[in-house]
Parts: sequence; structure tokens; C-alpha cells
Amino acid sequence: MPATALELSTLGHRIRHQRLAHGYTLDELGALVGVAGSQLSLIENGKREPKLSLLQAIASSTGVEVADLLSAEPPNRRAALEIELERAQSSSVFRQLGIAPVKVTKGMSDDTIESILGLHRELQRREKEAIATPEEARRANTELRLKMRERDNYLPDIEKLAEKQLKAAGHTTGALTHRTVSIMAEKLGFELIYVNDLPHSTRSVTDLEHGRIYLPPASIPGGHGLRSMALQAMAHRLLGHERPTDYADFLQQRLEINYYAACCLMPETASVAFLQQAKKDRNLAVEDFRDAFGVTHEAAGMRLTNLATHHLGIKLHFLRVDGSGAISRVYENDDLPLPMDVTGAVDGQIACRKFSARAAFSEQNRTTEHYQYTDTPAGTYWCSTQTGTTSAGEFSITVGVPFDDARWFRGRETQKRASSTCPDESCCRRAAPDVLDRWSGKAWPSARVHMQMFSPLPRGTFPGVDDNEVYDFLDRHA
Repeated sequence: MPATALELSTLGHRIRHQRLAHGYTLDELGALVGVAGSQLSLIENGKREPKLSLLQAIASSTGVEVADLLSAEPPNRRAALEIELERAQSSSVFRQLGIAPVKVTKGMSDDTIESILGLHRELQRREKEAIATPEEARRANTELRLKMRERDNYLPDIEKLAEKQLKAAGHTTGALTHRTVSIMAEKLGFELIYVNDLPHSTRSVTDLEHGRIYLPPASIPGGHGLRSMALQAMAHRLLGHERPTDYADFLQQRLEINYYAACCLMPETASVAFLQQAKKDRNLAVEDFRDAFGVTHEAAGMRLTNLATHHLGIKLHFLRVDGSGAISRVYENDDLPLPMDVTGAVDGQIACRKFSARAAFSEQNRTTEHYQYTDTPAGTYWCSTQTGTTSAGEFSITVGVPFDDARWFRGRETQKRASSTCPDESCCRRAAPDVLDRWSGKAWPSARVHMQMFSPLPRGTFPGVDDNEVYDFLDRHA
């Protein structure tokens, strides 16, 4: 197997150490082993891999064993410093800086190399600190979810800010129009521009110098409409966001801009009036709430979580589940027993097969909501589920409440009922005994691994954004 650059460098240092210890010049040792001094210099500098016969000759001429020359340990402190510096200057972190590497000379002191290495070590430390590990990301997401649970998912300051901005733009009632969103942007000193060449890693780009917000010409599949994307971009400015300091800060900012956009699309005053009347009529329905404000079913379901507990006294849960059963978005303050990992994270976990969120995928008619009661170890819950499809596959949106609060919702008369004993594995994660006996040891499934297990987490100036691509984009449009 060919030696690595680091192994060749260490080998070269050990050969040089033995040569100098015996007082040989390159040409003198070269004459003893039968090669030119220039060839020996390439080997000592780690540029060429010597043949075994040459190594044996060098070892014989310097009175050591071949194994001594092949040792992975640097021969002295100076060699260790030079090898570490070589390794540091070949790292991707350093090469991304575009700075020429320092060439070590004989006259360079050990202290100088130590100082340069200190800078490299700090660079590596900061790089590691800036990148959240998947576990850190899950912990940050879990902490944010629990914090919002304590607040009943309600942020009054952002509610008031949104109503103020809507009033200033002249919006009073009905669905928020694209024209009104443009007026809101103009009052902040921005123009909305729709382009086809947005960087692939962004939903929008805000040009602070020229007062422009660049948006795609069409909505992003999955519910990110143009109005919402424009409002989110404005929210960064209104909420005084700075560059995220860590992954938790990034998540907090994302939550706040989404919350602001939802408040604008479904203003608190009008939404609460609508919901209170529907509750009075015992006819609460996500689909009616959705249609009244011209938003997606997911947006309406999430907005209900902002307002139902604070204004209606109803605790509830929200789930977005993909076709494989993985939970991709979640909120609950009604104690629904949810699957979670050791960090307390729910996102990415598999929902119970008995839950309405998954049972709805088997429904023949998916144009209307699927209603179901589910008995769980924590009590009985009533749920309303709507399914949908994107280019990434199918998904379901579920809003549910404890049994006693089902009386306020349309669909409470449903006769569909299921029983879930999760997290007991016998509920839906373990095969029936006869099936287990039939196939145990006779089948080998190949697991389908979620790509997020391998994907690097956000890095760079703004998490998740390719900075160079953004700057190139701005240069084209400036």
C-alpha cells in the first residue's frame, strides 16, 4: 500500500536525523547508498518514496534497523513541529483561506514554528466550535421546542409587531395580498424582485446596500409561498437579527421569522375572532381556518398551535409526518406520548403506525380530512389529518386534542378508533410471533439511511448558506 504524505514526511525526517547524527552530507550518504544527493533530498523532504533496498542501504550506512527508520514517531522536537505544521497547512480549513503556506527553512527558529502552529490550532478550534454536530443540533432543537411549549407556542411581542406593520400598510381584513406585502416591503425601504437565478441554498437574498429583496418566481414545493418568503426576509430586519452566533441562535431566528410571517398571513385579531366563533358553533376545523386566510393546511395547523391554548384554552398537538412515518415537524402541549431519542429530540423519530398521522395514508379519499380517536397510555386523543404530496414524497399534517376538547371540533362524531401502546415495541415495531418465527434468520433487509445522518450541518457566515454563491449572485444584480 502506498505511503501517505504524512508517513513519507516522518520517514524523511528520520532519515535526515540519522544522516546528520553521523555527520554526512547529502552527497556523502548518497555515495554510500548508491543514489545522487538530489534524490536523497527528495526522500528527506517527503517528496519521493524510497524502495525497500534503498531503505536497507540507508539503515546499514547509519547503523540502525529499517524498523527504526519506518517508525511513526518524529525523531526529535524540531521534526515533530515541522510535521505538525505540514499537516496543518495541508488541511482544508487552512486551504480555504487562500493563504500561501509558510516554507520552513533551517534558519527558522522552533519558537517561530510554535507561534504559527498556535494560530493553526486556534483556527481549528474555532472551526470546530462553529459547526454543530448532529447531536448538538438535536439538543438545540429540543430545547427550543420545550421553551415554546412553556409559552404555549405564543409570542405576544411578534404578534403586536405584525399587526402594527399590517395596519401601516393599510391591511384590514381578508387574505393578505401580494400587493400589500410589496407595500410592507416598501415601507421598510425594500423592493421585491423575482429572479430565476437565486442561490440554491437560499429562499431569498436581501441586498441591504440597494434595498432589494430577491425572491424566486414561484413558490417552493412544500408550502413556502412567495408572500411568506418575503415576510420572513423582512422579519430579519424588523426583529434586529444579527449573524447567528451558534446553531441554537440560528434556530431561534428561523422560528421568529416563520412566526412573524404567520402573524401577517393570519393576523391575531382576525384569527382569534374566527376561531372563537367556530368554537362557539362547535365547528372548529383546520380546513376552514386555512381557507379563510388563503394559506396552506400546514400553515393553518401551525397557526392554530399559536392561538388555541392562549385564546381558546385548548391544549393540542401538531405533527408533520412523511410517508415513511418519520416526524419532520412537531409541537405538543397536551402530553401526547411521542417517540424521542436519548437527547429528547422528536424530529426524525418514527410515529406510531396506529396514529392518525400514519393511518391517513391508507385512506382512499384524501381530499378531505381524516378523523380518528386514538387510545394511548396517556389517554384518548381526537385527531384531524390531511395528506399531501411533494416532489420528495407524501406527507401528512395532523392537529389533535385530548378527548374532552374534541367537542369543539368538526369530525368529533367519527367512529374510527385505534389503540396505541407505543413505546411498547409490541404495538407496531415488533412482528407478530408467527411471522417472527417464520422469517427470523431467513431474511436480511438493507436499511434505507436518512441523508441527514451524513449531511454536514450549517457552516460559513450564515448557517446553511453558500456565501460565495450569494456574493456572486449580488454581483450579477448590483
